Amino acid sequence: MNKKYYFIAIGGVGMSGLAKYLLENGCEVSGSDIVDSKYIDKLRKLGATVYIGQKAENVPEDATVVASTAIRETNPEMMRARELGLTVYHRSDILAEISRWGKFFLGFSGTHGKTTTSGLCSYVLEKAGLKPSYVVGGIIPELGVNAHCQDGKFFAAELDESDGTIVKYAPNICVVNNLEADHLDFYKDGLKSILDTFETFISKIPEDAIVLVNNDNQATKSLNSHKTITFGLSDDADYSARNIRFASDCTSFDIYYKNTFLTDLTIILRGKHNVYNALSVVATLHQAGVDIKIVKPHFATFSGMGRRFQKVAEFDGITIYDDYAHHPTEVKATLSSAEGMTGKHVIAVFQPHRYTRLKNLWNEFLGAFSNVDKIIVTDVYAASEDPIDGINSENFTRELSAHTSIPCEYIQGSIADVAKKLYPTLKENDVVIGLGAGTITNLSKELVALKDEVAEVAH
Repeated sequence: MNKKYYFIAIGGVGMSGLAKYLLENGCEVSGSDIVDSKYIDKLRKLGATVYIGQKAENVPEDATVVASTAIRETNPEMMRARELGLTVYHRSDILAEISRWGKFFLGFSGTHGKTTTSGLCSYVLEKAGLKPSYVVGGIIPELGVNAHCQDGKFFAAELDESDGTIVKYAPNICVVNNLEADHLDFYKDGLKSILDTFETFISKIPEDAIVLVNNDNQATKSLNSHKTITFGLSDDADYSARNIRFASDCTSFDIYYKNTFLTDLTIILRGKHNVYNALSVVATLHQAGVDIKIVKPHFATFSGMGRRFQKVAEFDGITIYDDYAHHPTEVKATLSSAEGMTGKHVIAVFQPHRYTRLKNLWNEFLGAFSNVDKIIVTDVYAASEDPIDGINSENFTRELSAHTSIPCEYIQGSIADVAKKLYPTLKENDVVIGLGAGTITNLSKELVALKDEVAEVAH
């Protein structure tokens, strides 16, 4: 395998993780992005050369080029790579290659939960001293990284299904958390296309591999083969969570394997979806032969992945959360985490992600908002897509207002513009939840900056 790589758009959380892993393996890594970021800073400290701005002359003449699905053939660096006749790998090719480097491969997939489950698995193995290697799609807050190469037995990774590339992987154990219609710009026949892709994936992985599927999700349950083992909340699942107790600061439950008590577990993550997440990780580690007693205590110290109902700011009695939710089911799950916030005024700030997703899941999004006192909708984050006539946030907010009794407001402009309009209305006991996979993540930063500005003027 080549030891010299050039990443087009190296600064994203997924691409930077792969770059970090290669750097830790002694590879020479360079790349570019449109803006600087904390991920790029970390890569530079590990020895990467990173250019801000994408130009043809940045591309070395002897490197393997790595790009994601979002990079178009008209990108100047992609055009230069083609001109030089360089090998161009999709980022999934690099992850597939890394996964073949002799470790026991634990893969986490599905429409929702793959970042949390891959991160939780990596975290508890790390804290238990088992020195795992991992590449996940978010920062693990307690560890401060999204990827690490170590000399332990296990390699854990998030397996993205959005563009069909999941069929390239061959994990020893794979979790399929759930499957729903999403990424309909790629999966033209909706859920049927997604299921066909997963059937192909399962048929190609090793005969002795294990696929852990969610028994309570109709689509994953249909993935039936001799490789599948089930997990869920019902007693008929191979791994079942029972006696679930939701407290204000934690969730506890018992786990049974084939109707025999395996362990009790406590997590500090909120919401029923996180019971599934923790259950699937316990099932994975149990199937992998890990002594559950040594990992169990660490489940109770995992605060969640970056951008998964992550508390990002607190000032003047106001709390700001950031969440990556960009699918109706994810929005519902995140807002269910706001249940029990008694005495709080909860404001959801939703940035639709991609015109195609908003169009294809329009009705589902209309029914996704509950447990909040106000909904603010920002402009669509295009993610390199072209606008679709009639599919915009103003129209969506108008229809959402007719659909729900919760007050709704559309705020036009950048996230900085949204923050400027929102900030003066905030008061003590307000909870703001930013929802989306785009620039909405900057909302807390903008609100804090406005707060500091006001404080400065006051002095």
